[in-house]
Amino acid sequence: MISNFNLDELHSLLIDFYHITGIRITVFDDTFHELAAYPEQIADVCRIIRSDPEAAERCRYCDEQACKTAAKSRRLYTYQCHAGLTESIAPIIVGNIVIGYLFFGHVFAYPSHEAGWNQIRKCCENYYIDMEALKSSGMRQPIITQDYISSASHIMQAVAAYLCMDRMVSLHRQALPAQIDEYIQAHFTEHLDAMQLARYFGIGKTQLYEIARQSYGVGIATHIRNLRIEKAKRLLSEQPSLSLAEISSECGFHDYNYFITVFKRVVGVPPKTYANRKPFPQRNAD
Repeated sequence: MISNFNLDELHSLLIDFYHITGIRITVFDDTFHELAAYPEQIADVCRIIRSDPEAAERCRYCDEQACKTAAKSRRLYTYQCHAGLTESIAPIIVGNIVIGYLFFGHVFAYPSHEAGWNQIRKCCENYYIDMEALKSSGMRQPIITQDYISSASHIMQAVAAYLCMDRMVSLHRQALPAQIDEYIQAHFTEHLDAMQLARYFGIGKTQLYEIARQSYGVGIATHIRNLRIEKAKRLLSEQPSLSLAEISSECGFHDYNYFITVFKRVVGVPPKTYANRKPFPQRNAD
């Protein structure tokens, strides 16, 4: 774990989230291990599903894959789990590093109990579990609308940001991922690649790749490219007097044509089109 969590204050915040939404919320660290949850006990429907070791392993795998997806996109991720229940994950990001996840579930997001049970039964029919008990538990689950899930997800996303703002969570600055991130931030516009980083920090490329995957959700080369493109977008917006060649060089792209190609592939439009885009109209205050 590359972070410090103030678990006492965090637990209080989880209780508040539950009292507002009625949905169980969990905190995972960057290695996908559960740190805290409220309520502490999982829902009956999940307890019944996890009574089968294979289903329990599928639950663990499903959570881990969802965390990886959220880390890669660096955004809120809402999905249906392997058992047919709805869950949502918000990455906790300090600087550029994903250091944990807020997770809520397991929500019964169906138009009716009958429709929900039909789907859950289909998802779980190959597990060795008490299907009658599962059905009874499922039928007691409150039906949660998509709008409610969306609102609860946005609140959770705000909580993830608040954790960092209020210093309930922080990086171990001496930790290797933090050192690597600081180095990349200082040198990403220079000639920098995975081999150089591995050599500088005295680690193997495999270890570096794993650190990048957990910290950024993508490989080192992609992360460096994304940082350069984000800087290019800022310069195009804030310093329109700069030529594309100057922006290309300023952002670490020493091949002008390559910069244009990469920018278009990542952003979806060429740099000139991006620079000339019309801003969204401002709404007048009422």
